[in-house]
Amino acid sequence: MITASATDSVPPFTPLRLITEASFDPVLGTLLILAAGLYLWGVHRLRVRGHHWSTVRTVAWLGGGLGSIAVVTLGGAAAYEETLFSVHMVQHMVLSMVAPVFLALGAPVTLALRTLPGRGAARRGLLATLHSRVVRILTFPLIPFAIFVASPFALYFTGWYAATLDNPWVHEAMHLHFLLAGCLFFWPLVGLDPVPGRVSHPMRMLILVATLPLHAILGLTIMNQRMLIAADHYQALNLVWSDPVSEQRVGGGLLWASGDLVGLIMLGVAAYQWMRASEREAAREDRHLDRLEDAGGMSTPRYDPAP
Repeated sequence: MITASATDSVPPFTPLRLITEASFDPVLGTLLILAAGLYLWGVHRLRVRGHHWSTVRTVAWLGGGLGSIAVVTLGGAAAYEETLFSVHMVQHMVLSMVAPVFLALGAPVTLALRTLPGRGAARRGLLATLHSRVVRILTFPLIPFAIFVASPFALYFTGWYAATLDNPWVHEAMHLHFLLAGCLFFWPLVGLDPVPGRVSHPMRMLILVATLPLHAILGLTIMNQRMLIAADHYQALNLVWSDPVSEQRVGGGLLWASGDLVGLIMLGVAAYQWMRASEREAAREDRHLDRLEDAGGMSTPRYDPAP
């Protein structure tokens, strides 16, 4: 990670740097490997029992979820996240909007419930957590919405963001907050797991629509703000190849554009899930009516008109 104390050795950013500046963080890397390994172990257990598990879910968890986290935290982007505001903004959007969606589509809770022993302590603990008062409160729809929407405003218009640039522990806490806030928000809306906080499909669409203008407002505000965010930090870098003011405008534009793009994609996903749910409900109703018709035909004697 490049910091202000190493400004003399900061090379100009190029797309190739995303590969050459990659580094392995032992703590984060181990956690990602562990999350991937446990998921694959669960899939293997199901297949040994002869049960099917969707390959799409596995790809979503490993590639889109854990993979995107690794790209922005272990790849070259992490080397410039404290140097270029635009790179930080890409990292912000991936951790809060991209990775949580794919993690939710991976359905890890469902996988765990199907894999863990029925009377085992791990399964009982997972069920107790899902039904706990804390989880029910945190997943009440208005609370994830408030956290997801208000956190970026609090980050960039208070001293919080500047503090993350000066303290590595606060910086990592910011990453964790981005990820958890995104999971709390998206998991009940587009996820496949039986988690608390799930609402009707029309309400999910309404919540997602409500977030679209808020990202645009935040992005435009950052773009047009005259005061430089974390000015002391970025001016101290004194980079001849980068202008902090331009970087802030680019970062705000990325937030505006990517927020709307991801939001529209999520609306499409929610609409598709709503359509599939309606089709399944219609199919269940058809089967129910068929059973009633068959039962009526067996119990009622057929009418045989006289010749």
